[in-house]
Amino acid sequence: MSLRGKTWWCDFATPSGKRIRQSLGTRDETQARELYDKLKAERWRVDRLGERPSYSWDEACVRFIQEKSSKKSLEDDKAKIRYFTKFFRGRVLGSIKRDEVQDAVAKLEGRTDATKNRYLTLASTLFRLAANEWEWIDKPLSFRKKKEPSRRVRWLTKPEADRLLAELAPHMKAIVQFALATGFRHANITGLEWSQVDLVQKMCWIYGDQAKAGEAIGMPLNQTAMQVLISQLGKHPKWVFTYRGDRLRQRAREGFANALRRAGITNFRFHDLRHTWASWLVQSGVPLHVIQELGGWHSFEMVKRYAHLAPEHLRRHIEAIDAQNLNGTISSHPHRIDEENRKKKKALL
Repeated sequence: MSLRGKTWWCDFATPSGKRIRQSLGTRDETQARELYDKLKAERWRVDRLGERPSYSWDEACVRFIQEKSSKKSLEDDKAKIRYFTKFFRGRVLGSIKRDEVQDAVAKLEGRTDATKNRYLTLASTLFRLAANEWEWIDKPLSFRKKKEPSRRVRWLTKPEADRLLAELAPHMKAIVQFALATGFRHANITGLEWSQVDLVQKMCWIYGDQAKAGEAIGMPLNQTAMQVLISQLGKHPKWVFTYRGDRLRQRAREGFANALRRAGITNFRFHDLRHTWASWLVQSGVPLHVIQELGGWHSFEMVKRYAHLAPEHLRRHIEAIDAQNLNGTISSHPHRIDEENRKKKKALL
């Protein structure tokens, strides 16, 4: 047993010769020693008696957090784990039943069905790892999730966008204009560095570790984006968007919310500027697969939600029915249809 940084680790060989080396997940030497002795005893029973060791909920959570340390949403996962731990602290992992997890989620007050489903997804992932990869339990738990309604894509019309921009302070107006011009997320804009911008080539990029999908995004800069960037030159040697000489942080959200209220715009978040960017592109006839590449969406399904905004590309296909004379009731020429309708109206007068 050794101390690495501030955390105790174990390092021992099982009776069969397999080396066990892992974090004990605690800074307390007494707790670490107890867990170390428990692990050695369990591994002996596994090797000599063929028993499956009993792991606790707490041990499963520690291992989950260790293995998911690079996950972008790890802090959200930790919050969910803390909630479940109120119910399952010290419990043997294999003794926890599906209905118990469902009941714990049902006790989440004031949360939507979508949020409750996210908790169930976390629990499902943990139990699946414990069963299929760690071999700590016999089989994973599956959960009944509530059906989530399809959410409407919220985007701004051009007049709404103009009203919003008119209400924003100069430092906020710059990032909103840049969001509408590039579709970048809030974190990518406020964290944008000059090293990610090439004004000569009119390019900007987001590194893979900054992108939600984990893949780098290269964005050709249009005139609006270029004008915004040029207006930021000389304000800071590192950060593109600043406020009073420092990097723009969470205060961006506060100023944005206040401007929305003054502009009379409701049910709108900063992230909906990304939806607005995509919606405007679709309405301008930009193909969905191009928008997917520009926006860095991992799945085409994420982009299809904007397809209904520009049905014109389907018109030439649906008009093919005009060429069919169905039982003589439909003329093969649109102008004949109009003439027939005029005659019918005249006869009724």
